Amino acid sequence: MKLLVFGGTGFLGRQVVEAALAGGHEVTLFNRGLTNPELFPEVERIVGDRDGDLAGLRGRQFDAVLDVPARVPRHVRLSTEALAGVGHYTFVSSISVYRDFSVPGIAESAPLREYEPTMGDDDMETYGSRKAECERIVADAFPGRALIVRPGLIVGPHDPTDRFTYWPERLARGGEILAPGPPERRVQFVDARDLAPWILRLVEEGRTGAFNATNEGVSMGELLAGARVAWVTDSFLHEQGVGEWMELPLWLADPAWIGMHHADVSRAVAAGLTFRPVADTVRDTAAWAATRAGDHEPEAGLAPQRERELLEAWRARS
Repeated sequence: MKLLVFGGTGFLGRQVVEAALAGGHEVTLFNRGLTNPELFPEVERIVGDRDGDLAGLRGRQFDAVLDVPARVPRHVRLSTEALAGVGHYTFVSSISVYRDFSVPGIAESAPLREYEPTMGDDDMETYGSRKAECERIVADAFPGRALIVRPGLIVGPHDPTDRFTYWPERLARGGEILAPGPPERRVQFVDARDLAPWILRLVEEGRTGAFNATNEGVSMGELLAGARVAWVTDSFLHEQGVGEWMELPLWLADPAWIGMHHADVSRAVAAGLTFRPVADTVRDTAAWAATRAGDHEPEAGLAPQRERELLEAWRARS
């Protein structure tokens, strides 16, 4: 197949391109040439900007488009207009599009967030609403030809966010680890190396419609297997002012968000999505993280001193 990949050199995008090349597909990248420009020198690259500079796409024909990074509705609208003749369009959305996370078991038919044109392009508070609107644009532009993939937290090597990488790095550092208990607490995420080839298979099969794409649930105990862990309570973390999700990654205790780790992924599993052992993801992520520059400033996670203070407070309370 002749594939156009928007992005293609970032986190999930590079995995999509690697899977496509391994499958013998002809790949063209469209991006600004700013992120990892040294990747895939053998692949055709169209340099442009989705906020207006799409001249390189005019008149081009592709069997399918994989839109990996888009989160701004205006960009998606311009792209779909430029590629109206494409046979199949895949949009990588997000599980964040759903309106209500207070109930576990969110399926693809659940109501989506609404979008207002006045919403900012980069405000993370509007991320889910913007992704939902991007989905609508793609579905309207490619009726019966659109595949919508809604991942949960995407993890693994090359993840720039630290929202999962914190835990493999923390395991590698050793010592007693503070973690949100109980150890049976379920969390959901998906390794980019499992997600990317599965997306490509759906494209090859011409699949359409929406799919929640994250794992079926992993316990925190399995994630931190073999470590010495202080399993602290939600009430303790709240009393200590610990922030959910970003300061303590994967931790969600707010009833309004409890469904984020309990999505229904049965449709994706039935379509062939499989998951490698979590220990493999932890090991490989830690190995990759160890290669990062020493001056890397984590975007998420407890600072070591903060964790030590929390552990002391927990022991004093116990």
